Amino acid sequence: MIILIPKRKFEVPVQAACINPDVFKGKSIAEISNMPVTEGNRNLKLGDLFEIQQDNLETPYITINGDAGKVKRIGQAMKTGEIVVNGDCGMHTGEKMAGGKITVNGNIGGWSGDDMKGGLIEVHGDAGDYLASPYRGTNTGMKGGLIIVDGKVGSDVGCYLHGGILKIKGGAGRFLGYHMTEGTILVDQQIDMRPGACMTGGKIVITGKVEEVLPSFTIDSVKPKVKIDDTQSVAGPFYVFLGDLAEHGTGKIFVNKANNPQLKTYEKYL
Repeated sequence: MIILIPKRKFEVPVQAACINPDVFKGKSIAEISNMPVTEGNRNLKLGDLFEIQQDNLETPYITINGDAGKVKRIGQAMKTGEIVVNGDCGMHTGEKMAGGKITVNGNIGGWSGDDMKGGLIEVHGDAGDYLASPYRGTNTGMKGGLIIVDGKVGSDVGCYLHGGILKIKGGAGRFLGYHMTEGTILVDQQIDMRPGACMTGGKIVITGKVEEVLPSFTIDSVKPKVKIDDTQSVAGPFYVFLGDLAEHGTGKIFVNKANNPQLKTYEKYL
């Protein structure tokens, strides 16, 4: 196992896509220490910023002990192995990830999981805006894999979702699942405005309270439970809304009936 310990508090963003089990594999401490990174506008080596140690444990392959909240692109495009971050980590964590596991014992920055195709990101804290969402002007959101967040997430999460599963145990900001076409999003607590705007497929499951359901969705039925994946089903009952009809969509939003009595008026349309 490779252990990275920040030598100091980082004040400006650090670009460190080299922190990746696939990149470290088979390399010596000296070779890892010499890998290029940037801090702000300075070109540095990984060993300039981190104390690098090695022990005999096989997993996790990489452990970061300390605050990496300014460190971007940890685990970018990783295919195998495991990374554990004992602290916060920065934006774009797990971007283009195809396999393996990233565990964050802290908070995670925005755009993490963008274009993710497989693997697991598990966050024992909060996640920023644009989790599993693409850069502005593109539509390459998350395609596969699983992201679990114990805390809350920001706005525009799961935008252009093409597959995969998001499980959010806290609340979520506005525009959750914007333009999603496939995949599943589960939110256990309160969600802000406009979930599922412009969605054409997939499903959003809200077990907490929702601010509103867009008028471009139509109520379809009430279901006693909903399947999230092969390991989890959630008991309801749930109102089932179809849409976004403005996009000729066939997506589904499941809203917990007991926690959203303000939606009872929709029952007359069933």
